Amino acid sequence: MEKITVEVRGMMCGMCEAHINDEVRNAFKVKKVTSSRSKNQTVILTEEDIPDEKIREVISKTGYEVGEISRESGEKKGFFSSLKK
Repeated sequence: MEKITVEVRGMMCGMCEAHINDEVRNAFKVKKVTSSRSKNQTVILTEEDIPDEKIREVISKTGYEVGEISRESGEKKGFFSSLKK
C-alpha cells in the first residue's frame, strides 16, 4: 500500500474537497482518498503505481493548482502492529 500526499492549492470549501476526491476516484483505482482545504492537501491510499504526471493532470484539470507530491509506505499502524514480526 502506498500513501501519496499531494499539495493542492485553491480549495475553498467542502465541495472543492469532494470535487477533487471524486475526480481522483474516477481516474484511478484507490483504496481511499481524502482532501483537506485547511491543510492544502489530498492524500491517496492505493495499491497500484500512479505516476505523478497523471495525478497532476487529473487534479489540474479540475482547476486547482498542484504543488509537491510525496510518497511513503501506507502500512496501517494499529494497536497490534507492534506484535507482528
